[in-house]
Amino acid sequence: MRSERKMITAALPYANGPVHIGHLAGVYIPADVYARFQRRSGKDVAFICGSDEHGIPITIRAKKEGVTPQNIVDKYHEIIKKSFADLGISFDEYSRTTSTKHHEVSQDFFKTLYNKGKFTEEVSEQYFDEQAGEFLADRYIVGTCPNCGNDGAYGDQCEKCGTTLSPSELLNPKSMLSGNVPVLKETKNWYLPLNDYEDFLNEWIIEGHKDDWKPNVYGQVKSWLNDGLKPRAMTRDLNWGVPVPLPDAEGKVLYVWFDAPIGYISFTQEWAEKNGKNWKDYWQNENSDLIHFIGKDNIVFHCIIFPAMMKAHGEYMMPTNVPAFEFLNLENDKISTSRNWAVWAHEYVEEFPGQQDVLRYTLLASAPETKDNNFTWKDFQTKNNSELVGIFGNFINRVAVLIHKYYDGVVPQGDENAPELLEIKKAANEIENFLEHFEFRNALSSMMNLARFGNQFLQIEEPWKTIKDNPEKAANSLFIAAQIAAGLAQISEPFMPFSSEKLLKMFNISQLSWKEIESEKILIKTGHQINPAELLFSKIEDETIEFQIQKLENTKQSNKKTNLKASPMKDEIQFDDFTKIDLRTATILTAEKVEKADKLLKFTVDTGVDVRTVVSGVAESFTPEECIGKQVMILLNLAPRKIRGIESQGMLLLTTKPDGKLAFVTPDETVENGVEIG
Repeated sequence: MRSERKMITAALPYANGPVHIGHLAGVYIPADVYARFQRRSGKDVAFICGSDEHGIPITIRAKKEGVTPQNIVDKYHEIIKKSFADLGISFDEYSRTTSTKHHEVSQDFFKTLYNKGKFTEEVSEQYFDEQAGEFLADRYIVGTCPNCGNDGAYGDQCEKCGTTLSPSELLNPKSMLSGNVPVLKETKNWYLPLNDYEDFLNEWIIEGHKDDWKPNVYGQVKSWLNDGLKPRAMTRDLNWGVPVPLPDAEGKVLYVWFDAPIGYISFTQEWAEKNGKNWKDYWQNENSDLIHFIGKDNIVFHCIIFPAMMKAHGEYMMPTNVPAFEFLNLENDKISTSRNWAVWAHEYVEEFPGQQDVLRYTLLASAPETKDNNFTWKDFQTKNNSELVGIFGNFINRVAVLIHKYYDGVVPQGDENAPELLEIKKAANEIENFLEHFEFRNALSSMMNLARFGNQFLQIEEPWKTIKDNPEKAANSLFIAAQIAAGLAQISEPFMPFSSEKLLKMFNISQLSWKEIESEKILIKTGHQINPAELLFSKIEDETIEFQIQKLENTKQSNKKTNLKASPMKDEIQFDDFTKIDLRTATILTAEKVEKADKLLKFTVDTGVDVRTVVSGVAESFTPEECIGKQVMILLNLAPRKIRGIESQGMLLLTTKPDGKLAFVTPDETVENGVEIG
């Protein structure tokens, strides 16, 4: 029996970077289609998401950028939230895990389990970085994966083979903070004994959902349960996260995979308070369906850990379904944020203004529902030009133009019992069935098949010809075509909300419920005035696609140049050695090329102490004209040496940019020459 209330969640994106097309195709667009459809079906829907701001990726990004974790999450939360809004992702609430409400709800959840005796306190040995002076979270430990031999595996997961790990399983572990080999040190944490919930999970999932859960989800859960579950720490020794609400837990926070899924609950509470709802109706009522939209890397957390937490709490219902998607590749290569091999949502919106539905359509058409799939810019172009422009948009335009040409925009009279009208109901019924079973690609095909049918119908009927000899037939043809166009305006909304809105305005009609679409034969009445045709989709030219392909190719070349790995630290020096270095601010007065030396420039530099000559190998990165007047930093007391017969008196400070070019190290603001640095 289908519930009239739908609690729909989408995986919380880490606020350590923007969202890309892999995230959109694997979670957010399918979740939005499902939520929109359920609303149209008259269901009471809560569609909830928010930024996960406590993960280790946040602190890693903060350390790299030299800022605080709060700076990072503030920046990316806004970027992510805007990207979702720009692409029509219709969350009822999009919040964040750094909110006061979330901290309160997470801590209350933890205390409930603690007071019920659901945790075990264990003193264990965990990796500790002696140089950094802190315990290492799983993601701060890298080493060799025992499963596939990948040297870059993290302490919680190998991203190459997908194996879930614990730090103790890594071979040759090293700290990401210092690069040193960590030591084991005792610490106390609170564990949830997942093994106590094996019987419950087997009965609920393995016996209860073998027929209605996706094979990829069911198979992964079954594999985990067959291997046997172990206690898992629900707290961590960190200084960024939700503090553990116990008196003897200073310096400890809730495990991110404990507090993050509770975000669904805390965000629902925020939404309920704003809208006069009772949040418990959505989380603690058997007449509500809980649906988690996630990627395949989150299956274990949503199907084992979070359900075990809710079972331990005792007041929450279990998910009805967890339709996890596989991964989307980009141009036959794995999407990688570290390599910048991605199509970023916010950049797409800027570079393809008004074409949000083209991306939504393309990603749904290639959605990785049961296996990994691939996005290419050429396929994107084909989907737009051949399907959205050539089929969907072409049909709509012909209908609107012909009705305006022959009937001044007034829908003519036709047969209200014409068999062709049944195609609208058929498409709506198919879409409903497919979406209830989370088959988004098939549902999208049903929508496009109705547009194909409309085009074929017009091509056979040829009302532009029959209008002369058989005006009654021409009127009937365009009456039927108008009904099909109105049907497309209605059923396209979950998939292409921006285009649907344009269509409703074009045909001067209101949005109907899904039940009305399926039951009403006539969606647009005889005598109804429609508005002039409006361009829904425009052809995407080869130059636009080549630009995007070249943009990715440039990323590859940049990665090859930089290799992304920092060079090893040089030999240790003493403080007395450092005090001997005389670093000063200076200004370049003149610059010229050195004869017969392609890489060298000769500078005259005002150091504030004197004016001297410095030779530097920067000619491949700068022209002499670019350097004149630039304020730089100079190592003043470096012993002079002859370079190409010119005595160089000092060394200018430079660094290498991601594109391989050099950049001068300069002060933030102009200062006097000769100011000491250090």
